[in-house]
Amino acid sequence: MDTRYGHRRQIEPLSETTPRRDVCKPTGPTVDSRAIDMRSPVIKRSIVVGGHKTSVSLEEAFWNGMKEISGQRNMTLSELVGEIDHGREQGNLSSAIRLFVLDYFRSRALDLKPQPQ
Repeated sequence: MDTRYGHRRQIEPLSETTPRRDVCKPTGPTVDSRAIDMRSPVIKRSIVVGGHKTSVSLEEAFWNGMKEISGQRNMTLSELVGEIDHGREQGNLSSAIRLFVLDYFRSRALDLKPQPQ
């Protein structure tokens, strides 16, 4: 009997005809095993914002982007995160940081793009 989640139900053993739900079947094209691993683990970091310690979970690329932006603005990471936190309208702080960094570099890329004459 399965008593997880406060429920009592009988668990039937798998037979040869019972479909297995724990088997993942590829649905699209197979991935070449030599392909570059594009995973970027999320790392949880602590930071002081407005005098209060908080944590953000960010991929390394976003953290490095924040460091670059704060350096260009001559401000600390805490000051930059405080600015992002103050300006966000919704969502969690980690998401707001990702959107800020994405918007910053997207705007910068558009500024570098040659304008048609």
